Amino acid sequence: MSAVLADPSASPVKIYKRRPEWIGALPLLPILVFLGIAFVYPVAQLLWLSAVDGSGNLTLTHYAKLFSTPLYIRVLLITFKVALWTTAISLLASYPIAYFLATTTASTRDRLVIWVLLPFWTSFLVRTFAWIVLLGRKGAVNEVLVALGIADAPADLIYNFVGVMVGMCHTLMPLAVLTMLSVMQNIDRGLMQAASTLGARGGQAFWRVYFPLSMPGVAASGLLVFITALGFFIVPALLGGPRDMMIAQIIIFQLEELLNWNFAGAVAVMLLAAAIIVFAIYDRMLGMSTLSGSARATERESVAERGLLGRLGNWFGGRIIAVLGRLSDLCGELRDRILPLRPDRAPRHVGRAVLRVAAGAVIVFLVVPTFFVIPVSFTTGEFIEWPPRGFSWKWYAEIANSPIWQAAMVRSVSIGLVTAVLSMLIGVPAAFVLARQRLRARIAIMSVILLPLMVPHIIIGVALFYLYAKLGLVGTSIGLALGHTVLAVPFVVVTVMAVLKNYDERLDQAAWSLGAGKLTTLRLITFPIIKAGLIAGFLFAFVKSFDELAVSLFITGGLMTTLPKQMWADALLKVNPTLTAVSTIMLIVVTSAILIAERLSGRRA
Repeated sequence: MSAVLADPSASPVKIYKRRPEWIGALPLLPILVFLGIAFVYPVAQLLWLSAVDGSGNLTLTHYAKLFSTPLYIRVLLITFKVALWTTAISLLASYPIAYFLATTTASTRDRLVIWVLLPFWTSFLVRTFAWIVLLGRKGAVNEVLVALGIADAPADLIYNFVGVMVGMCHTLMPLAVLTMLSVMQNIDRGLMQAASTLGARGGQAFWRVYFPLSMPGVAASGLLVFITALGFFIVPALLGGPRDMMIAQIIIFQLEELLNWNFAGAVAVMLLAAAIIVFAIYDRMLGMSTLSGSARATERESVAERGLLGRLGNWFGGRIIAVLGRLSDLCGELRDRILPLRPDRAPRHVGRAVLRVAAGAVIVFLVVPTFFVIPVSFTTGEFIEWPPRGFSWKWYAEIANSPIWQAAMVRSVSIGLVTAVLSMLIGVPAAFVLARQRLRARIAIMSVILLPLMVPHIIIGVALFYLYAKLGLVGTSIGLALGHTVLAVPFVVVTVMAVLKNYDERLDQAAWSLGAGKLTTLRLITFPIIKAGLIAGFLFAFVKSFDELAVSLFITGGLMTTLPKQMWADALLKVNPTLTAVSTIMLIVVTSAILIAERLSGRRA
């Protein structure tokens, strides 16, 4: 034995060296290089552009103009006001349905999540036109209000702040629900039962136990909704009025009308700085790890206790929870005094019934508007109104006979497919590495990959246009596909990682032990098992590209158009039933993609 130890070459046992970490991380190289070139560099270049003059000398003139002009200050305040109100309303409306979905049976949750996801899959423009049909002066809501005698004349429900709030909350509530649900599903429901056995009423058990544990999901939802709302321009432009202009609309005006790139860059950088400040405050109070909902309770407590903001948040939040718990108890005691429970009756579950009603109302709010677009697309009238007049195919015939609409449709579908393929090619290998290997830089890499989701899309569109103008990619299909891939690839990575999290790697090990190579195992074992996740990732990327307007608005130039861009152009010039017909076609395309994906991947998709 000593001889063997002294001379390793004499040992019959082959000694394996541990593979360096960087070799296992090589599949991450394509996605990091791609995002570095197509995302990080253009945004950094935009930052530099905003700080130089026409001669390339450093200057703060653009920022001085920005903060010295009352109009831009007012628009910035309006942007924050709209984003804050959207976040508050979305969280208040989304929490009940997220809580209901997390605490109901798996079969009920699966059925209802499909309805919650329907507006998430539907085009932004389709949903916006649906609210024009519903809330217009000749819309369905005003028709009902006048018929019931609630209003003597049609109310002004759009082209004002009310219309903006309705449209933005309808757009972002599915995001809030899904983010909160991912955290709530991991909360042990036995904790509330344990609190009840110790004497706590239902309200106290909820506010003292469940609600604090769900706060990471609420905070993450609020952050994502707020950041997304900051960069909105579709809903404010179509449903808002002059007093509801947001900062993204200023950027578009500076570029399309004035060609003032330096000042537009300064406005975009200000929007980006606002997003970074919000992230910094969030990290200081709750920690970025709570975005995934994976932080343990002790980690959340230690993060929340850091600094003055964390201590104030704990103190203030604790007092609010105590008050809400006490109010719940008082309501329960009052109910028992007014309607005492008879011994021969089963215990009442009033709270659960109220929760069902609230969840049902939210689902109706999310789902119903989309289907109002379809009947209007068959109207014989010349305007979008409710109820539609007669029945005619003329608006679909107008689309079929228009070379512009046909080219836009073909281009949107083809670029969507190319985007989905590119996103899968660089996103799936990255997801495997991040899900299966323990990398020291894992958090930093994930942050880079997810950053396009956090940066307002209008900034990415402006930055890519400036880069493409130098490379000759403006108005090209490859340039548009690359731009869409920047936004789509994070969805692929997150979706595939979620599937791999529940994948049993021992199946791969068993195949290796039987002589199968890694590629064979991947093709015959791994991919068939995670097929649902792969199809979902592909579908996410396709729909994201198919519906993208912010990036397309800039990098298509005047040489080509996509379906969302053509709808946007027509909506600004003329609002007629042609738009509802196009919206119906988009709805059919997206719905068909979902049904095909479900058919291919089975019910588990």
